[in-house]
Parts: sequence; structure tokens; C-alpha cells
Amino acid sequence: MTATALPGWRHLASGKVRDLYAPEEGEGPFLLVVASDRISAFDHVLEPPIAGKGAVLTALSHWWFDRLGVADHLAGDDPSAPAAPDEVADRAMVVRRLEMHPVECVVRGALTGSGYAEYRRTGAVCGIELPAGLQDGDLLDEPIYTPAYKAPLGEHDENITFERSAELVGAGTASALRDASLGIFARAREIAAARGVILADTKFEFGADPATGELTLADEVLTSDSSRYWDAETYGAGGPGRLASFDKQIVRDWLSANWDRRGEPPRLPREIVDRTLARYAELYARITGEAPSRPE
Repeated sequence: MTATALPGWRHLASGKVRDLYAPEEGEGPFLLVVASDRISAFDHVLEPPIAGKGAVLTALSHWWFDRLGVADHLAGDDPSAPAAPDEVADRAMVVRRLEMHPVECVVRGALTGSGYAEYRRTGAVCGIELPAGLQDGDLLDEPIYTPAYKAPLGEHDENITFERSAELVGAGTASALRDASLGIFARAREIAAARGVILADTKFEFGADPATGELTLADEVLTSDSSRYWDAETYGAGGPGRLASFDKQIVRDWLSANWDRRGEPPRLPREIVDRTLARYAELYARITGEAPSRPE
């Protein structure tokens, strides 16, 4: 993976799909987070990228940050903050540096994915006992908070219990992370439901403001890459397609049918690339009521 060279910014690190920069001069309070068009699945970055994906996800994060009513990491109107370079302005966020907590805050409003797999083995998810007889995709009476330990770059995150999260960050911070996550999820689920979309689960990341210690929402938020959304009408109709999500499941399904997960993955066909971008854009339009556009 090669990050874009940006005038005035120094590349710090890259994950599978995002790049992080700091101003070239000094170690100031701001960073630049750029959502690339790269797409990953099964621990591989795939070719070709999904052109336009980074802009859609960034625009959706901006939309949600504007409506959640919590402290977030966006630099906003701070006059001392540098502007995002024109080359990446539609897929970049200028943010304040935070002291990040090593806990990924996962909230599940439905039982599916890895949570359902764990439930089938143990009857619980991250130590939380659930009623017997639940099926894949069942909505939970109350959302549950199932944190994960954020592993070092290149390693897998590890699902943990709330008690383990308290050992990592302290009991007070662990409770604050849980309460903030559940509160944001409740607000977002209500907004999504009014638009005919079910927010099944999501993950949040938080840090502490180094000056005040205030708990601050960071990273992307409530995007197709960090959240699972279902169409409420399709879900209610039942059938095998009721859990079709607005994300890269199209890519995962195609790879599963065309690759044995040995060696390098095959190149994605144009049709799969186009359908995946369309699915991302469809969620943005459903949530915001507008076609994807460059955030202000």
C-alpha cells in the first residue's frame, strides 16, 4: 500500500483502508485522517480499489458527527487548524490529537455475525448471557455492549468482557465508554429507523482530550465500514435476503465463491466493484436524504 504524498503533511501510518498524516512542521495538536478507496476482505487488500468509496464514507461520518450531540475529534472551525489538501479534501478529516483508548466499543442491537457464532458455541456474547433459542438476525430486546481490545497494527482485535476492559482502562473509563456507546447507538438507531433502515450493530472508538481529559468520539462513525445496516422492509419480509447489509458483503460473497483463500486473492470484476459502490451510496442516500457529495 502506498499512501498519497500530500504537500505540508507527513505520512505517519496506514491501515488497510485509511492513511494518517501529521503536519510536516512540528508535533501540533492536529492530524489528517484520509479514507482511501482501498477495500479489504479476509485480511487482504484487494484490487482494484472502489473509486469513490472513501468520499462516501467520509461524507457519512461528517453527517453523523453533526447530529450526535457528543464531543468529537473534528477540528471544525478552529482557526488554527490546517485545511485538508485539495487532493483528498472529499475523503479527509482534519482532527485533533487524542489519547486513544485501546478499546473498540462494539454495540449490538441484533445477534448476527461473530456474535451469533459465539452465541451458538456458548450461549453468550463477550460474557453476556442471552436467552436460548435466538436465531441469526434476531433483534435484541436491549442492545448489548461487547468491547474488544484494539490489537497492535497488523494483528486481530480480541473480543473481551466488560470486566477485562475495566482492567485495561480503569473502571470509571470503562463505564464511561459503555454508557457513551449505548447512548450514541440509541440515538443513531432512532434516526436510522425513521429512514427505513435498521442499525444492527456498530463500533465506536474514543480518546481523551489531552488538555481536559474529556471523553471524545474519534475515528469514522456509523459508516458502512464500521456498522451493519439492514433495510427494514426487506428484513420484515423475511427470506434469505433479509440480512443483506449496506457494505462490502457483495465482495465477501464473490470472493467466497471464487477463491479458496490460498495465495493472493483474484482481481475483483468491474461488476462487483460497481455494485459495491452503489450499495455504499444507497445507504448514504437513505440515511441523509441526499446523493453523496463532498462534505463542507
